[in-house]
Amino acid sequence: MAKSKISRRDLIKNASLAGAGAAAGSLITTTPAVGQAALAPQVPTRWDREADVVVIGAGATGMPAAIVAREAGSSVIVVDSNADIGGHAICSGANLPLGGGTSIQKKAGIQDSPDLVFRDLTDWSVTQPNGAPDYRYNDHEIIRAFADNCAPTFEFLVAHGVTFVNEKPDGRAGSAHGNSVPRQMHVWAGDWPQVQTGVPTDMAVRKSTSNGNGLMRPLEASARKIGVEFLLQHKMTAIYREGPRSGRVLGIAVTNNGRTINIRARKAVVVGTGGVTGNVNFRRMFDPRLTEEYCGLAGMPWSDQDASGEIASMAIGASLWGLNNFSQESGSALTKAGKIGCQYGYVNLTWMPGSRVFEQAGASGLRVRDWQDVIMVNMLGKRFYDETGEDFPGNQYNQIKDYKQGSHLNGENVKWDSYNFINAAMQGVGDGKNGGGPIWAIFDADAAAREQWMVAQPWVDVKNGFFFSGNSLAELAGKIKMKYQRVNMPPANLEETVRRYNSFVDAGRDADFDKPTPKYKIAKGPFYAAWSTPVIHDTRAGLRINANCQVMDFDGQVIAGLYCGGESAGGFSMHGLARCLCQGYIAGRHAHTLKAV
Repeated sequence: MAKSKISRRDLIKNASLAGAGAAAGSLITTTPAVGQAALAPQVPTRWDREADVVVIGAGATGMPAAIVAREAGSSVIVVDSNADIGGHAICSGANLPLGGGTSIQKKAGIQDSPDLVFRDLTDWSVTQPNGAPDYRYNDHEIIRAFADNCAPTFEFLVAHGVTFVNEKPDGRAGSAHGNSVPRQMHVWAGDWPQVQTGVPTDMAVRKSTSNGNGLMRPLEASARKIGVEFLLQHKMTAIYREGPRSGRVLGIAVTNNGRTINIRARKAVVVGTGGVTGNVNFRRMFDPRLTEEYCGLAGMPWSDQDASGEIASMAIGASLWGLNNFSQESGSALTKAGKIGCQYGYVNLTWMPGSRVFEQAGASGLRVRDWQDVIMVNMLGKRFYDETGEDFPGNQYNQIKDYKQGSHLNGENVKWDSYNFINAAMQGVGDGKNGGGPIWAIFDADAAAREQWMVAQPWVDVKNGFFFSGNSLAELAGKIKMKYQRVNMPPANLEETVRRYNSFVDAGRDADFDKPTPKYKIAKGPFYAAWSTPVIHDTRAGLRINANCQVMDFDGQVIAGLYCGGESAGGFSMHGLARCLCQGYIAGRHAHTLKAV
């Protein structure tokens, strides 16, 4: 992952220098994701390509935006920095909480409406056990637009070939999609080769498996059939506006094989670049703990979330919005590593050797079935929490019993629990630096046998320093050296940690962190240390938009011709694809209505 050099000071400084940079004729053609802050670019004297609507990103926001605009009669070009379409969405579990009275809800006898969706997703009274409110900081204008377009977006997907494995909505998977009624649908994986494996889903489970391929491949086919043009491996580097911070948006700059191409947008540009989790210093504006070691981003290495859309938009005057939704501790913004021994440990995504990005992924990882089989230690070789601890919880259908929208009594049905594995893991080691550092899962040969783990390639990543082994605990600790391990692990610490834990197994009680009845000693060599550092998932803050998904500036005024949706847009706390798809649908429809210039 490329390390971004942009700082908070750069962002503030560049907001004031944007006009000066343009007046001096500066043209920045490198995004901050690869090391340079973006100033407002000078409008080019010539255009290499043009279309009515130019969409940045071929993912869950960009694809519906492109289709809707093209079907309405606009010409559309979609640019994407990757070699294939899909973005994070194609790697996802494709769980879609689109409600409001969809055809499938009606068929199942589920009574839902746009008004009910709106009330659900703006309910101040819903909180998690740690006090985090799922919906309190949602922008009501944005949620109203989502609620009104939720069912139409679902019918749009069905009309464009998306099918589902469940016959009626349920409440399984995802979070922050409403407590009142079931809305969650799960997309059939289809017959396409999966990006995770390079082969189609196994026939034995294909009828019940949900996967992002089944969402994005039908949409891609529809888009190509109606004449949407795709420019893959074209990375957006700038957005052009008439004035540095005034006038309408005119188009974008992209790079392809070292060549800069200027693409004119006669009507609009739609930002669907997917969020900011891959830009270290951008994400640290929301949470300073999120330093470089949190490198196992969900969706990587298939697609990054480099903040390029946000930074290019900010350079021409756009504002950020809904920042609390990024940092509040609910749902899947941050998750416990579900697989260990590899960089990309998100529990619901396993990269296999047949995947075209497997070399970048490095290993598939070891899926942990029972957290009793490992202990977790920090950089100093010390335990810090109960290994069976969970992620941040998030609201979903029927989570709160006897639920009444907007009632203060809802809180009485939530059991207070302020502690959490994620926060403990990110606490650090008291060296005065930010970031919790690497977290290592320690286990022995017996644990590997119980879990039926193969502690070798392709399952673990020894080459890149995400997995180590030793014949003794002291030898193991001495081997743990990699770029994110900023202090050496004292062998005596690890030996004492294991000795003490083994005594808890004998006693039947974890006197340090109350792990439920510790079961297994760590005693039989060889011994192993597997990367188990928390994973960053969602982006829940981004550009300020209105109900039409038009981007707005710091004065609350629309930036004419600029749209945004999904994880690059702020004001919406929902986890998953529904907000991306719906906002892409809204943006494409409205962008088409603009007058071409």
